[in-house]
Amino acid sequence: MSPDKMVHMANQIAAFFKTQPGGGQAEKLAAHLNDFWEPRMRAQLIAHVAGGGAGLDALVLDAMDHLNAPAA
Repeated sequence: MSPDKMVHMANQIAAFFKTQPGGGQAEKLAAHLNDFWEPRMRAQLIAHVAGGGAGLDALVLDAMDHLNAPAA
């Protein structure tokens, strides 16, 4: 997937979780990505963040601490 599309998708999901009541939005966002993004998509997101994370919403960056890295 193109980096722009991946960033757009991750930011859309973050926008949804920002509207949810209560705390833990970063954890909930990471849980969603862990459940619904295939390993190569998560690996691409992790690599994008390692390269600076250009364009990603702050909530996506916060969620990275809770994201499961795919097995190598």
